[in-house]
Amino acid sequence: MTNAPGSLIVVGIDGSEASKHALRWAVRQAEQTGAELVALTAWHLPEMYGYVSRDYDVDAANMLEGVLKEVLDPPPPVTVRSRVVEGRVASVLIEASKDADLLLVGTRGHGGFEGMLLGSVSQHTVQHAACPVVVVPRPKS
Repeated sequence: MTNAPGSLIVVGIDGSEASKHALRWAVRQAEQTGAELVALTAWHLPEMYGYVSRDYDVDAANMLEGVLKEVLDPPPPVTVRSRVVEGRVASVLIEASKDADLLLVGTRGHGGFEGMLLGSVSQHTVQHAACPVVVVPRPKS
Protein backbone atom coordinates (compact mmCIF):
# COMPACT_ATOMS: atom_id res chain seq x y z
CA MET A 1 0.00 0.00 0.00
CA THR A 2 1.36 3.40 -0.88
CA ASN A 3 -0.03 6.44 0.89
CA ALA A 4 0.87 9.90 -0.34
CA PRO A 5 2.51 12.26 2.13
CA GLY A 6 -0.25 14.01 4.02
CA SER A 7 -2.28 10.84 4.34
CA LEU A 8 -3.56 9.59 7.66
CA ILE A 9 -3.20 6.24 9.41
CA VAL A 10 -5.37 5.59 12.48
CA VAL A 11 -4.52 2.80 14.92
CA GLY A 12 -6.80 1.67 17.73
CA ILE A 13 -5.09 1.32 21.12
CA ASP A 14 -6.60 -0.44 24.14
CA GLY A 15 -3.43 -1.21 26.08
CA SER A 16 -3.33 -4.87 25.05
CA GLU A 17 -0.27 -6.52 23.52
CA ALA A 18 -2.26 -6.88 20.29
CA SER A 19 -2.82 -3.12 20.08
CA LYS A 20 0.84 -2.42 20.88
CA HIS A 21 1.82 -4.72 18.03
CA ALA A 22 -0.63 -2.89 15.73
CA LEU A 23 0.97 0.42 16.76
CA ARG A 24 4.43 -0.87 15.86
CA TRP A 25 3.08 -2.00 12.47
CA ALA A 26 1.41 1.40 11.93
CA VAL A 27 4.66 3.24 12.69
CA ARG A 28 6.54 1.16 10.10
CA GLN A 29 3.80 1.85 7.53
CA ALA A 30 3.87 5.59 8.31
CA GLU A 31 7.67 5.63 7.95
CA GLN A 32 7.43 3.95 4.53
CA THR A 33 4.61 6.11 3.21
CA GLY A 34 5.10 9.52 4.85
CA ALA A 35 1.68 9.33 6.47
CA GLU A 36 0.74 10.98 9.74
CA LEU A 37 -0.25 8.57 12.50
CA VAL A 38 -3.08 8.94 15.02
CA ALA A 39 -3.12 6.61 18.02
CA LEU A 40 -6.75 6.48 19.11
CA THR A 41 -8.35 5.09 22.24
CA ALA A 42 -12.00 5.15 23.20
CA TRP A 43 -13.78 4.87 26.51
CA HIS A 44 -17.37 4.76 27.67
CA LEU A 45 -19.13 4.60 30.99
CA PRO A 46 -20.10 1.10 32.04
CA GLU A 47 -23.77 0.29 31.77
CA MET A 48 -24.85 0.40 35.41
CA TYR A 49 -26.90 2.47 37.76
CA GLY A 50 -25.66 4.74 40.49
CA TYR A 51 -22.85 7.18 41.02
CA VAL A 52 -19.66 6.68 39.05
CA SER A 53 -16.60 8.09 40.75
CA ARG A 54 -13.89 7.06 38.30
CA ASP A 55 -12.41 9.39 35.74
CA TYR A 56 -12.57 7.07 32.75
CA ASP A 57 -11.30 9.75 30.40
CA VAL A 58 -8.22 10.31 32.58
CA ASP A 59 -7.64 6.56 32.88
CA ALA A 60 -7.86 6.18 29.09
CA ALA A 61 -5.49 9.10 28.49
CA ASN A 62 -2.98 7.70 30.99
CA MET A 63 -3.15 4.25 29.39
CA LEU A 64 -2.60 5.71 25.92
CA GLU A 65 0.30 7.85 27.09
CA GLY A 66 1.91 4.81 28.72
CA VAL A 67 1.57 2.71 25.55
CA LEU A 68 3.04 5.47 23.41
CA LYS A 69 6.01 5.89 25.77
CA GLU A 70 6.62 2.13 25.78
CA VAL A 71 6.25 1.47 22.06
CA LEU A 72 7.68 4.70 20.64
CA ASP A 73 11.02 4.63 22.43
CA PRO A 74 13.06 5.95 20.71
CA PRO A 75 10.60 8.33 19.02
CA PRO A 76 10.00 7.46 15.35
CA PRO A 77 10.70 9.93 12.54
CA VAL A 78 6.95 10.34 11.83
CA THR A 79 4.25 12.56 13.26
CA VAL A 80 2.25 10.71 15.92
CA ARG A 81 -0.79 12.32 17.50
CA SER A 82 -2.88 10.81 20.27
CA ARG A 83 -6.65 11.05 20.65
CA VAL A 84 -8.94 9.95 23.44
CA VAL A 85 -12.62 9.83 22.51
CA GLU A 86 -15.70 8.99 24.53
CA GLY A 87 -17.79 6.30 22.86
CA ARG A 88 -17.97 2.62 22.05
CA VAL A 89 -14.69 1.45 20.56
CA ALA A 90 -15.94 0.09 17.24
CA SER A 91 -18.13 3.14 16.63
CA VAL A 92 -15.29 5.55 17.42
CA LEU A 93 -12.90 3.71 15.08
CA ILE A 94 -15.45 3.60 12.28
CA GLU A 95 -16.08 7.34 12.66
CA ALA A 96 -12.31 7.99 12.59
CA SER A 97 -12.02 5.88 9.43
CA LYS A 98 -14.01 8.50 7.53
CA ASP A 99 -10.98 10.84 7.61
CA ALA A 100 -8.32 8.12 7.41
CA ASP A 101 -6.55 6.44 4.53
CA LEU A 102 -5.87 3.32 6.60
CA LEU A 103 -7.20 1.93 9.89
CA LEU A 104 -5.26 -0.59 11.98
CA VAL A 105 -6.48 -2.79 14.82
CA GLY A 106 -5.02 -5.78 16.62
CA THR A 107 -6.60 -9.22 16.32
CA ARG A 108 -7.53 -9.48 19.96
CA GLY A 109 -7.77 -6.83 22.64
CA HIS A 110 -9.11 -6.95 26.16
CA GLY A 111 -12.14 -9.13 26.70
CA GLY A 112 -13.79 -11.83 24.66
CA PHE A 113 -12.68 -15.38 24.06
CA GLU A 114 -8.98 -16.03 23.69
CA GLY A 115 -9.36 -18.62 20.93
CA MET A 116 -11.32 -16.41 18.52
CA LEU A 117 -9.47 -15.34 15.39
CA LEU A 118 -10.95 -11.83 15.32
CA GLY A 119 -12.35 -9.86 18.19
CA SER A 120 -15.70 -8.13 17.97
CA VAL A 121 -14.09 -4.70 17.40
CA SER A 122 -11.84 -5.87 14.58
CA GLN A 123 -14.72 -7.78 12.98
CA HIS A 124 -17.01 -4.75 13.16
CA THR A 125 -14.41 -2.33 11.78
CA VAL A 126 -13.59 -4.64 8.87
CA GLN A 127 -17.27 -4.73 7.94
CA HIS A 128 -18.10 -1.03 8.40
CA ALA A 129 -15.01 1.18 8.07
CA ALA A 130 -14.86 3.85 5.38
CA CYS A 131 -11.23 3.06 4.52
CA PRO A 132 -9.09 -0.06 4.19
CA VAL A 133 -8.55 -1.92 7.48
CA VAL A 134 -5.49 -3.90 8.46
CA VAL A 135 -6.05 -6.41 11.24
CA VAL A 136 -2.55 -7.01 12.57
CA PRO A 137 -2.07 -10.61 13.72
CA ARG A 138 -0.42 -11.48 17.00
CA PRO A 139 3.35 -11.47 16.98
CA LYS A 140 4.85 -14.94 16.69
CA SER A 141 6.15 -16.20 20.01
